[in-house]
Amino acid sequence: MHRTQVASSNIRSIGYDPASSILEVEFTSGDVYQYFNVPKHLYQQFLHASSYGQFLNDYVKYNYRYQKVS
Repeated sequence: MHRTQVASSNIRSIGYDPASSILEVEFTSGDVYQYFNVPKHLYQQFLHASSYGQFLNDYVKYNYRYQKVS
């Protein structure tokens, strides 16, 4: 999945697959997580967030099932 690099202290890049509604987040540690059934509009809001880490915590992390992929 293609990810877009972002300027964040904890998040390196974020990507989205509209066919499967999977949001993928790569952290600066190198860990990659996939979040399932995330609506496309939420991904688009994430891309334009003023704080990526805060957005992830407020709107994604505790609301969608996820798994670590690497």
